[in-house]
Amino acid sequence: MGTEVQDRKEHQQHREIATFLRAAINGGEFPPGRPLPSEAELTEKFRTSRGPVRQAMATLRSEGLVSSGRGRRTIVLDTVPTQSFDGVISYSEWCRQSGFEPGQVTQSVTRHAAGPVLAAGLDIQPSDHVVSVFRLRLLNGRPAMVERLNYPLAVGRHILTFDTDSGSIYQHLIESGVDINNATRTIDAIGADPDDARLLEVAEGTPLLRVKRRGFSSDGRPIEFSDDRYLQGTASFTLNTVRGNPSPLSMVPTE
Repeated sequence: MGTEVQDRKEHQQHREIATFLRAAINGGEFPPGRPLPSEAELTEKFRTSRGPVRQAMATLRSEGLVSSGRGRRTIVLDTVPTQSFDGVISYSEWCRQSGFEPGQVTQSVTRHAAGPVLAAGLDIQPSDHVVSVFRLRLLNGRPAMVERLNYPLAVGRHILTFDTDSGSIYQHLIESGVDINNATRTIDAIGADPDDARLLEVAEGTPLLRVKRRGFSSDGRPIEFSDDRYLQGTASFTLNTVRGNPSPLSMVPTE
């Protein structure tokens, strides 16, 4: 029992240390290029052992905020942490992680034949049925993004009985046992079509940031093919790359 209590205490301590350092980095106390306090300084400040301090540093490294190596001080790389998988997939979770209130106004939920475009994106036959959701997404009550979600029927059937104005479709799918394991995102710009313009309250042709997403199960099956269009000024993307490590971003030429 003593070991379990100690483990819980150290887990709580490493979270407290990581939260403190993350806030200090985001607040500019430790700008990019500056070293963080040493292990000895942090163990003294938080009255803990080196274990929780090292765990906290590992957490910040996994978020892309800091870099460190043997014999070197931990250096701040960026002030923007990497997103969790939930934050990448779920607009609602992204809003909450960013300190904003998400919202949604559903325009339609339909079951229909996939057709050639959705069939290619979901690796199914054009005659196979899909479930499509068309929603306006809100950020603190204001229009921010137009969302077009598409799922094969085996996944989308869970949405047909869900109130899509009530919250996160992603969370509902997870709670329904859907295996959402990984995703790819393609980012480009597109002019607002008539539906985008009406919902986002802008002129047709206004440039929008488009994020096309494909979600996959753990065995590689496509289970989502979506198109999110963000109002300019709503979101941007930040990427931190370290020499010697592969970048999660690929620049792909288009014709």
